[in-house]
Amino acid sequence: MAASGRAAVPEVIWARPERAGRGPRPAFTRDEIAAAAVRIADESGLAAVSMRRVATAVGCGTMSLYNYVPGKDDLIDLMVDLAVGEYRLPDRPSGDWRADLLHLARQARAMMRRHPWLPGAVLSHTSLGPNALRYMEHCLAVLEDSGLDDALKLELISMLNGTVIAMASAEQAAAERAKESGHSPEQRQAAQAGYLKSAVATGQYPLVARVLAGSGPVGDPDEVFARLIGRVLDAYAGPAAG
Repeated sequence: MAASGRAAVPEVIWARPERAGRGPRPAFTRDEIAAAAVRIADESGLAAVSMRRVATAVGCGTMSLYNYVPGKDDLIDLMVDLAVGEYRLPDRPSGDWRADLLHLARQARAMMRRHPWLPGAVLSHTSLGPNALRYMEHCLAVLEDSGLDDALKLELISMLNGTVIAMASAEQAAAERAKESGHSPEQRQAAQAGYLKSAVATGQYPLVARVLAGSGPVGDPDEVFARLIGRVLDAYAGPAAG
């Protein structure tokens, strides 16, 4: 151990046995502890998750909780992996890797809507737990006949996840801003559109005016999501991907 009491090298929570070979059976499982933490985060945000509050939720003392989970970083790793376990992965790929990855992206977006804290937690906690590994294994199986080499497969999975996280984060930020301001997203969009109309009418932004005039309405968010994910997949579908 280091002088501070921490391990000399980082430890991964899943590399530690959930219970010692001897002694009484633990009163809680890691999944039960993570589920309690997820409920707190879903209700009050990730900042509200503390070892003390989670211990109270599962019915044990704070110091007792450390016997199961060494610290908050490990707890968040467990929370992320528990959420990732919500993917519904088929027994085998369909044979259409683009359709399969779009289906996974839609599942991820829905998951992040259920758990608004998840995008930030995924970005800051990159440990791959058992559920994340199952997801990764499925993605690689989907891409087995894609013609991509292994490095590009991993790159595509990373790009797909990153795009979903970015879009989910933007949606959540807009929803939070609307909630704080007391105005709906539609009202805010209408106000922004009014400002843009008056700004481009000055003639100072001819390129912006041309693009806005030719772009039309933004469209249904679900259709926009599918279109943008499709463009990510397109980038890896052609000869240029090699």
